[in-house]
Amino acid sequence: MRLFEGTQFDRPPRCERCDEPEVDCVCEPEPSPRVRPEKQTARLSIEKRKKGKSVTVIRGLSPDDNDLSELLTQLKSKCRAGGTIQPEGLEIQGKHLDRVTDVLTQIGYKVR
Repeated sequence: MRLFEGTQFDRPPRCERCDEPEVDCVCEPEPSPRVRPEKQTARLSIEKRKKGKSVTVIRGLSPDDNDLSELLTQLKSKCRAGGTIQPEGLEIQGKHLDRVTDVLTQIGYKVR
């Protein structure tokens, strides 16, 4: 005899949507709710890097609520510059404050 035999702890967990055991469930995972761009504020700044290089930094956009890689691709093509995703935000090589502001406002972000 098992310790939890016949109790709710003995039964395998079931899917809430199809009521199948979680091992056999074929339901699609629910997409995470994203925050609309109109409700987010992007903070822009220009910073100096080593050897006098400048980068445009975009902060304040949550990686969970945005597709940062797609946004970075749009910004890089519009600015015709390289860029990267950093833990503190997106970086675009060079001084592109005006172009980045235009792109973000067209998408719907508030810009500071």
